[in-house]
Amino acid sequence: ARIAREITSISGIGVGVIISDTFGRPWREGLVDVAIGLYGFAAVSDCRGQWDAHGYPLQATILADADQLAAAAGLVFRKTEAVPVCLIRGVRFTSGKGTARDLVRSPEKDLFR
Repeated sequence: ARIAREITSISGIGVGVIISDTFGRPWREGLVDVAIGLYGFAAVSDCRGQWDAHGYPLQATILADADQLAAAAGLVFRKTEAVPVCLIRGVRFTSGKGTARDLVRSPEKDLFR
């Protein structure tokens, strides 16, 4: 929140902020960046009840918007380049009070606990 407020005070533009870190994934090689903190927008988009491009109803689709943005930024950061900040423009998002905790799967749905 402090980072977002500072950017807004300097630029006059409200922003969302993601703090990210690299993360290993089950059944996949390689690391990707994921959101470990965020401010100013919803962490996920719940698409259940909407229709896909082929007319099928979405029944389980919850998009991890914050993680997807963190992964996109990871392409700029590169682990060895020491790039501290990445600006992403043109993304449609839902303003809100999302947190990184919104991305953590509940224990009853987690296959690895």
